[in-house]
Amino acid sequence: PQRDTVVSYRSAFSRTLPLLAVACAFFAGARAQNYPEKAVRIIVPFPSGAGSDIVTRLFTPNLTAALGQPFIVDNRAGAGGNIGAEAAARAAPDGYTLLMAPASVAIGQSMYRNLRFDLARDFEPVALLGSAPFVLVVHPALPVRNVKHLIALAKARPGQLTFASSGNGSSPHLTTEMFKMQAGVDMAHIPYKGTAFAVTDLIAGQVSLTFGNTLSVLPHVASGRLRALGITSARRSAAVPGLPTLAETG
Repeated sequence: PQRDTVVSYRSAFSRTLPLLAVACAFFAGARAQNYPEKAVRIIVPFPSGAGSDIVTRLFTPNLTAALGQPFIVDNRAGAGGNIGAEAAARAAPDGYTLLMAPASVAIGQSMYRNLRFDLARDFEPVALLGSAPFVLVVHPALPVRNVKHLIALAKARPGQLTFASSGNGSSPHLTTEMFKMQAGVDMAHIPYKGTAFAVTDLIAGQVSLTFGNTLSVLPHVASGRLRALGITSARRSAAVPGLPTLAETG
């Protein structure tokens, strides 16, 4: 499972047109030399320190420099990304509100019954900014050194180990549920408003483990505050070549 990040915007254009054609028509028309005429808001539906927040803050300075108007990050955390997505959906469809939409926002379309927005109806995709695998990390005090040790401990203590996620229905939540099913273990879910809060409590020893995206957890692995057991990518990551994939661990 990977966390794909997409920027979307509310659009009044016909959705039957290809995205690049819509963009070209928009910027080639009369408004091309005027857009943007004011600050552009990018809603990140998770708190500061989340993977989607880090990615957004990496590229917004370049957008500001290239287009001459500030691109402002607006963190709207909660409900697995749905609060921020709804705020973006309710914004005026004028191109001045963007949504940084991680995979969990798409997952929410199937997880929640009464959402007040629809990704296919209310948004147009602009660009895929990147994807990052998850890393299975535990608190260093947990007596495990690899995934097999973790599975054995979880089976010996059914329901006692706790795993943190960035919210019900989020990518880390569903990734861990998949891991539980495949490993045949029982662990208690502790949902948070975002990855940053989950990682903070994991470092403090309040929870046992989490699946965190590489941007959020690898700095803490490097500092020794967290222990990495495996990565969810198909191949080992160049960032941590010594870390095995979960497939390698069996």
